[in-house]
Amino acid sequence: MTECVEYKGYRFPATTVKDLEFAENELQVLDDDVFNVTYPKSGTTWMIEILSLIHSNGDPTWSQEVPNWDRVPWIEVQGTEEKLKKIQDRRRYFSSHLPRQFFCKSFTNSKAKVIYTARHPKDVAVSFYHFSKINKLFEYPENFDLFLKNFLSGNLPYGSWFDHVKGWLELAGKDNFLFNTYEDLQKDLRGSLKRICTFIGKELDEAALDAVMENVSFKTMKDNRMANFSLVPERIMDLTKGQFMRKGISGDWKNHFTVAQSEYFDKVFKEKMADIGVKLPWEEN
Repeated sequence: MTECVEYKGYRFPATTVKDLEFAENELQVLDDDVFNVTYPKSGTTWMIEILSLIHSNGDPTWSQEVPNWDRVPWIEVQGTEEKLKKIQDRRRYFSSHLPRQFFCKSFTNSKAKVIYTARHPKDVAVSFYHFSKINKLFEYPENFDLFLKNFLSGNLPYGSWFDHVKGWLELAGKDNFLFNTYEDLQKDLRGSLKRICTFIGKELDEAALDAVMENVSFKTMKDNRMANFSLVPERIMDLTKGQFMRKGISGDWKNHFTVAQSEYFDKVFKEKMADIGVKLPWEEN
C-alpha cells in the first residue's frame, strides 16, 4: 500500500488522520446538504454527474468546466476544509466512501440527505481490481484470485464491502436516506432521476430531464475531462495501465470469475448478509 493512512483499524488513501478527524468530528452538516455515499467502484462518479446536472437544471456548463471533485467534493480527503470555505453561494453536495461509523457526527441530528448507491458486489470486486492497477495509492494486485480473497476478507482500503453496505443500510426507512443501486440507474435512468429529484426536493421539467440523461451517459462522461479523471496527476493515477472509466456495464464479473470463485463468493455473501433485514436486488448468478 503506497499512500494509505491507518485510522481506527481501516486504511484510507489520499488523506491524513487530521482530515479524517475533521470529516468525522468537526464538519458542520447543514440541513440542505446532500451526500453521495458509496463503497468504491459502485457508481460514485455517475452520481456526481447526476447531482451536478440536476443542480444546474440540465445545463452541462458546470460539469464541463469544473472537475467533479470540486463540484461534489469528498469529505474525507486532504483539503476538504479549505474547499468548504469556497462553497457559500449554493447548495452543498458531497461524496464519501466513509463507513457509517466514521461519518460526520453532526449528520445524525440534521435533515441532510444521503443517497447511498450500491452495486452488485461481484462487479464491484472486478472494477476495484482494475482500478487498483492504475491507482498508485493502492497496492498493485498480483492477480484476481488474490485480490478477490482480500475483497472478501475486507483487507482493502475502506474495509469490507459487506460491513459498509450493512452499516449504511441501518438508516433504511429514514426520510433522509435513499437507497439506490447502480443497476437501477442502468435499467431505468429516467425513473431513477425523478426519484432522486423528489428526494432532494428539486423539480425538473421533461426537457431538463432529457438534458441530464444525455450528459450522464457513459460515452459523454468518458469524453468529459472534468468527469473521466484524466486530469488526475500521474503520481496518483497511471492511465497507461488502464482507464478510469472502463466499461460502465453490469455483469462483467462473469468474464473474470471462475465457477469456484463465484460459488465461494455466494457462500460468503449469504453468511455475511444474512441478518440485514433488507432485501437486496442481486440474484446469485
